[in-house]
Amino acid sequence: MADSRDEPLVLGIETSCDETGVGVVRGTTLLADAIASSVDEHARFGGVVPEVASRAHLEAMVPTIERALKEAGVVASDLDGIAVTAGPGLAGALLVGVSAAKAYAYALGKPLYGVNHLASHICVDQLEHGALPEPTMALLVSGGHSSLLLSTDITSDVRPLGATIDDAAGEAFDKIARVLNLGFPGGPVIDRYAREGDREAIAFPRGLTGPRDAPYDFSFSGLKTAVARWIEARRAAGEEVPVRDVAASFQEAVADVLTRKAVRACRDEGVDHLMIGGGVAANSRLRALAQERCEAAGIRLRVPRPKLCTDNGAMVAALGAEMVARDRAASDWELPADSSLPVTDPHVPGRHPHVPGQGGDGASATASAHAHGHASHDHVHETAKDNLYS
Repeated sequence: MADSRDEPLVLGIETSCDETGVGVVRGTTLLADAIASSVDEHARFGGVVPEVASRAHLEAMVPTIERALKEAGVVASDLDGIAVTAGPGLAGALLVGVSAAKAYAYALGKPLYGVNHLASHICVDQLEHGALPEPTMALLVSGGHSSLLLSTDITSDVRPLGATIDDAAGEAFDKIARVLNLGFPGGPVIDRYAREGDREAIAFPRGLTGPRDAPYDFSFSGLKTAVARWIEARRAAGEEVPVRDVAASFQEAVADVLTRKAVRACRDEGVDHLMIGGGVAANSRLRALAQERCEAAGIRLRVPRPKLCTDNGAMVAALGAEMVARDRAASDWELPADSSLPVTDPHVPGRHPHVPGQGGDGASATASAHAHGHASHDHVHETAKDNLYS
């Protein structure tokens, strides 16, 4: 059996929205998953405020990295690489994470990997259920994304089949929770109320499910409006709003559409595995309905535990470790924070990728650094490592 220490040890940084996530992964084994969330700071605004999120990342970054390294039982100089979410996400928030990753990678003389947030959500499942089958169908649902993706190689080939054309599923949850005066974020609270409600009480619409509609695209704007108008009509008539039934019926409409289209995509593409990720994948009804429909269709369902579904550093580290294991080219110091990075770019290789203090291209330098357990550094790098990271 191969020594697990031969597997790449990677630290991942995630700052695409309101959570500062730092994970440490060795191969496909999760060693640490530290998170500092600023969600409470956004609650009074009813949504994420980009400037507040960026400041929170800046303040939480170093303590969260130190906590992750301590939890993993490693020191920064042990790492084989630093991975960071380069996009998509909030521009300012991404910039904090990318800048921090560059600083740590440069000071330590380690390769830098800018990776895609959505591809990371797929790759995180390896930490729980083992290597991803190839191909894998992925349904990603969150506050900003509702996407069906087909991946034959998570490091280089992710193909979008469908996406939301308006509100994402998580965004719809937040807006309906606001109409019901349930607070922010909406996903967990609606899930909680829905468990005590009747999901068949109200026949809310299922968007883009007609015979002429795009088979893999999603639309939740019409559903959101229908639910809001139903609530407003009850209030205008002086009638009590059955919050639990509304929550259950709304949640059922979302889960129905998501799972129906995902199973259809698996059948059409001849894929026998479905992976569900993103924050909304923590929803109990979505998980249950997906399991029911996948079993009926002969499809194996893979859903990470709820903590790994929401934004976290572990998912970034997982994809970074896969980049190292597959000898993908590292990013360079010009790595941008790209708020609209397409999912077709699982990572962002540099034009002149390199590891500080090493010659050659990033891929060979990365392999050499991993094989020898460390990279050669110049005096500046050695001083930085000795003073700050040992």
